[in-house]
Amino acid sequence: MSRGLSRRWLLGAALGLPMVANLAASGRQRHPDQPTVDSLLTNPLPSWKQGKAKQRIFAFIEAVTIPGSPSFVPPAERIAVFDNDGTLWSEQPMYVQLAFAIERARALVAQQPELASNPVLAAASAAGNGEAVLTMGTKGLLELVALTHAGMSTEVFRDLVREWLDGACHPSLKRPYTTLTYKPMRELLDYLRANGFRTYIVSGGGVEFMRVFSEEVYGVPPEQVIGSTVGSQYSNRAGLPVILRKPEVQVINDHAIKPVMIEQVIGRRPIAAFGNSDGDFEMLEWTTSQPGERLGVIIHHDDPEREVAYDSQSSFGRLDRGLREASRRGWSVVSMRDDWAQVFAAPPASTGSDGAGGANRCERGAGQLPEQPAVIPGEVPRIEEAPAGRQP
Repeated sequence: MSRGLSRRWLLGAALGLPMVANLAASGRQRHPDQPTVDSLLTNPLPSWKQGKAKQRIFAFIEAVTIPGSPSFVPPAERIAVFDNDGTLWSEQPMYVQLAFAIERARALVAQQPELASNPVLAAASAAGNGEAVLTMGTKGLLELVALTHAGMSTEVFRDLVREWLDGACHPSLKRPYTTLTYKPMRELLDYLRANGFRTYIVSGGGVEFMRVFSEEVYGVPPEQVIGSTVGSQYSNRAGLPVILRKPEVQVINDHAIKPVMIEQVIGRRPIAAFGNSDGDFEMLEWTTSQPGERLGVIIHHDDPEREVAYDSQSSFGRLDRGLREASRRGWSVVSMRDDWAQVFAAPPASTGSDGAGGANRCERGAGQLPEQPAVIPGEVPRIEEAPAGRQP
């Protein structure tokens, strides 16, 4: 059976065409370049270059989805997990949520100058490009996130995130953050779902932060997003019940905590895992350590022309152990430079020099932190390096 014919049979006969058509018929907002049913059947993963990485993905999907195959996996057990920062969208020069926390701190201090007595908020609100925050260590970074993300209901927090994302721009690429998702990975999410997979985001980022955009941007509904959490409590405001966010970090979903949260939330072990840093190591190990067909993939940022080149020396998304052990563990290392024909989708269309188009707004310099180096030098403590587990 030829690969093209087997994919047609796989997507059409084995899964049913209506299932694939649901990609186009869903109620969520669609990216302009979201694949059509025909393209999924005839040209899946068009932004991936021909090579070992792409062929490995095709071979894995065929092995687990063709009835009668010795590696066949029932649809209910087809679970794929994805890290977010650096795997699905850009994480340099800093995590997007950290940029949000810094700008939130600056807004809070501007409204209430007395808050500058807090050294963490003072560091975040200082002039410059955020260096003061990045030298505070893990405890300071976590305290910043807790202070700037708390004291409000979950609904108010989500509205703040939406408003910020509508105006925030990447400091060097001059585009809205939500347009800086990796096109090959969005194609992969769609292709997996077309083949009966449930796709989950399992990230060290804040779960409520990611749930604001995960469905619109990735097609991943909020109930399939697993992330770090702050404390919360049930309360009553103005006669209405609300969930209030507390100024304390509850769970840091990174390293060995990722498999624990997958087990607690999903209750099934994934058969495919995708990450880009050593913070994803245990998630890939947990996924691929069982018998049967399994897929572990590491995205290697080695393309300084179209994005950023970084791995073992980076303060964000450090990749060292995973890169060294990938071959021995049978994980695919995807080279952004060699395996992706395109990194980002085309910029959003401008509405003219005076319009409100996303790209045009960012080119004017609105809503962004001052530009900073692509890779912050030195061993700066990262949120993902915080002690695993629940915090007191």
